[in-house]
Amino acid sequence: MYDPIKDGVEKAVRLVSYSEVKPPSGLSATVHSFWELKTERPLAEDFQLHAIPDACVNLLFNQADPEIAGVTALHTTFEVLNLGKSFHYVGVQFLPGVWQGKKEEIKDSFVGMPYEGNLPLVEAGIKMADLDFPAKQTVMSDLVARLVEQGLVVPNLITEKILSNLDSIKTVGDMASLAGLSSRQLQRVIREATDLSPHDFLKILRLQQSFKQHYLMTYTDQSHFIHSFRKITGHTPAQYAKKFDV
Repeated sequence: MYDPIKDGVEKAVRLVSYSEVKPPSGLSATVHSFWELKTERPLAEDFQLHAIPDACVNLLFNQADPEIAGVTALHTTFEVLNLGKSFHYVGVQFLPGVWQGKKEEIKDSFVGMPYEGNLPLVEAGIKMADLDFPAKQTVMSDLVARLVEQGLVVPNLITEKILSNLDSIKTVGDMASLAGLSSRQLQRVIREATDLSPHDFLKILRLQQSFKQHYLMTYTDQSHFIHSFRKITGHTPAQYAKKFDV
């Protein structure tokens, strides 16, 4: 199944920890992981998180200030997020295509303001604030179950089929054939599910796959791979591997 990499944490940074766990089996059709990103103690300089697209939507909770929360997702290029010298975030990473909440609520930049939407994010953030990470996962599981009941998170059979067969998809045409859709139908379905065109969706999936296998498994040649990788991440593959803990 689709397994995107974590966002870029520079190798030189020693006091920032990242943890990721799979959800309970009952949520595996909608949730990729629960995650935690925090400083072990205050840093000497502001921490820059190098976030790259993965077509996933996240629920983000600031555990240092539980009033701050949000729904986040990147579009087609990287974003550098300044998290400051001390921080503690946890979140839910949904699989591509399952989020059915308001698209206008999704942010693609730093989330630093109190949440003012209708989702129970602040309620969940406050409930988690004094818990350890395993206990926080229980709260996040309960929240996801509520969102599923409300129809805000729904398994997507089309994107699930695509994500389960990535090795056999080389083109958007392959994606349409696998999904049993015409090109026009695929355009509508993928746009509604991910807010991406099928072409951009495939570019992101290819990038994520390139971290797990040889680039020629997903790209026609090295120059195509390097160009696409740099456009999405801001670095060449060699630069990225040298700078970030992958």
